[in-house]
Amino acid sequence: MTDNIGTFFPRFDFDFDNRNQIMSGLQILSFNDSKFIIVVFLFAVISSISSPVNGCFTSIFSFGDSVSDTGNLIEISILEIGKIPHSAFPPNGRTFFHRPTGRFCDGRLVIDFLAEALGLPFLPPYHRYKNGTLERFENGVNFAVGGAGALSSSFPGIYNPITIISLVDEVNSFKQFLNLRTDFKQLLRNSLIVMGEIGGNDYSHAFKQGKSIEDVRNFVPSVVDSITSSINELIELGAVTFLVPGNFPIGCSPSYLTLFQGSDKDQYDPLTGCLTWLNQFSQHHNQLLRKELEKIRNLHPDINIVYADYYSTTMRIYNSPNKFGRVWFSHFLRNKKTLSVIHLNQFFSRIVPGFKETLKACCGTGGFYNYNLSGACGYPPATQCCNDPSSYMSWDGIHFTEAVNRLIANVVFEELMNSIHSLNNLCPASTINKLRMIYPKSDM
Repeated sequence: MTDNIGTFFPRFDFDFDNRNQIMSGLQILSFNDSKFIIVVFLFAVISSISSPVNGCFTSIFSFGDSVSDTGNLIEISILEIGKIPHSAFPPNGRTFFHRPTGRFCDGRLVIDFLAEALGLPFLPPYHRYKNGTLERFENGVNFAVGGAGALSSSFPGIYNPITIISLVDEVNSFKQFLNLRTDFKQLLRNSLIVMGEIGGNDYSHAFKQGKSIEDVRNFVPSVVDSITSSINELIELGAVTFLVPGNFPIGCSPSYLTLFQGSDKDQYDPLTGCLTWLNQFSQHHNQLLRKELEKIRNLHPDINIVYADYYSTTMRIYNSPNKFGRVWFSHFLRNKKTLSVIHLNQFFSRIVPGFKETLKACCGTGGFYNYNLSGACGYPPATQCCNDPSSYMSWDGIHFTEAVNRLIANVVFEELMNSIHSLNNLCPASTINKLRMIYPKSDM
């Protein structure tokens, strides 16, 4: 990418009150080396304009673990173990919300960006508001719980020290919610179900408890079966559109790199520094998951199942961290009524540097990867937190920063938009065309 990227732009201003003007103007920005950055820039612009995308999904229902939890674990942990999770303490939430919200991140999660892109509000955590009014859940609910596993707490050989909640429990909570609705069939037909990512905790607990790679591989089919069984159960209830993420490359996670620190040199990828055998394990999970999802598609040809390839998306960033720049434009755009070439120059000059740290946590308690197995971001002793989370991939050694979540969400949304069957069932043609103009195909 050129260092003087602004010289390629003509002089034009964008009126943020005119979406069509923004779209037609931004179509000019289509130089070859920066397609992905332009797509992400478009994603940010649209997210900053509070105009809902009408005619598609009226709500989102999310299931999973801390990758998607927007506050459920806080409510559950107080009742279960009397200990508040570290996501409830600063500096969590500092980038976007400017306070802890229960998200294991400095800002927004992938599920937050997806909701924004579809013109929907952030999903309220079910366990915080389940005794309230149904109006709060009008546009969806988040059932994801930090620490939750795909496997039941009674599954032999694995102890979950964080929560007894599993995917089965989340689905049961969802069914309790549906029992309060007289229109739940129509609700499900017009909803997007985000099933995961989940299963990562089952694996991490097993590895931390000394299980061998062979032992953990043996229960991958059980993890995948839990996910697909939940999907089938929701299909029977009337759900028609699912987004199902795969596992991340866990061999690049500071938590795993710390757990297996001191491994033989030949076990590390010389380009990324990730542990190759752990990444191969993630790929094994994903391959089996995709195989089972295809079986569901064959059994239910009218059901839309979109696989979200978290693994490939994040590996692209690990392989070329300088290509994918820092994404500070949410704050940058917030107070700008018009966007001129000067603003664009400022914007691109700030995102060109890319990610400075890929394997070290921004917020942690020290060590080579700034991650300690006995501590966590937000808990004492004093947390060591970087000044610029957007230049780091990992927020706390386990979860990504908002900057990475935004990049992942962009690709996931593209995968969703490219699911023609899903769009034809749920979105009018005018909305499909609008979305395809806003989100052209990226190089990610």
